[in-house]
Amino acid sequence: MIRTMALTKQHELLMNLPLDQLVEENIIWYWVDFQAPNETEKETLSQFFRFHPLSIEDCFHALQRPKLDYYDGYNFFVLHSLHKNTLETREVDVFLSNRYIVTYHDEILSEIDLAWNRMYQHRSSWKKGVIYAFYLVLDKLVDEYFPIIYELEDELNDVDNKNKGKRLELLINQIFDIRSRLLKLRRTVFPMRDLLYRLLNSTHIEMSKDQRSHFEDIYDHLLKLAEMIEANRELTSDIRDNYLSINANRTNSIMMVLTVITTIFMPLTFIAGIYGMNFEYMPELSWKYGYFAVLGFMAILGISMYLWFRRKGWFDR
Repeated sequence: MIRTMALTKQHELLMNLPLDQLVEENIIWYWVDFQAPNETEKETLSQFFRFHPLSIEDCFHALQRPKLDYYDGYNFFVLHSLHKNTLETREVDVFLSNRYIVTYHDEILSEIDLAWNRMYQHRSSWKKGVIYAFYLVLDKLVDEYFPIIYELEDELNDVDNKNKGKRLELLINQIFDIRSRLLKLRRTVFPMRDLLYRLLNSTHIEMSKDQRSHFEDIYDHLLKLAEMIEANRELTSDIRDNYLSINANRTNSIMMVLTVITTIFMPLTFIAGIYGMNFEYMPELSWKYGYFAVLGFMAILGISMYLWFRRKGWFDR
């Protein structure tokens, strides 16, 4: 579907004009949105707008890395939208000139709809032109990143605070799942941040001081998102290392106790082994109290070794 809006010199905003009427002299600027276009509508990019073949190819071959390319008469942007649940990346391509903005996306996106409705409903936005429409698109895309990272932070806090009774294997799997989703976010947020940096320092895009402040605000948001992602990645590493250290310490403690128990029973097993050899001439075998004497000696020996190990603090580890 292709939808259009255009501002006339009479400051009237016209909706869904045919494409051939957008180039009339009465039009100050216009916005064309390709929303899940069919094959015939896709051909409009080359037949009507005559965009460079490379930029058109980038539209048809998703997913490109967020980027900014300069062409004669317009600038081409590749932006990313993120699905809230799956974190799948969805591409938004933007052709921007002084007179028009053309947005292209293969799926219906709520962010584009929000920007479109905002531009349509606020009359004060009309005179700000295509650069403001582009700002709205960028702003809505970036705003949708925040709920995703906040949700990951909450999940990470739950893993850190509510880990009692959970198996280590389950906790580690949760942490690696969060790290994987943070990596997906990182692959979108960092290139978007670099794109905004190029945009703010570009001499190919004319904007007023007020317009620049709007894009600087988006850049600040992306810087904040990047810092949050890195901080949470470091936190997952710390939690993972702590869990592994706790598990290793617990294993060492268990091995220590088992070693002490084994050490106590070694001399007892030795004594039992001697009197279990069944030789015919063993003086203690014919002694009336030999059995009780050996058991008593074994008990005294075991208790003595236990008390000595306990005094050394081996059971406190």
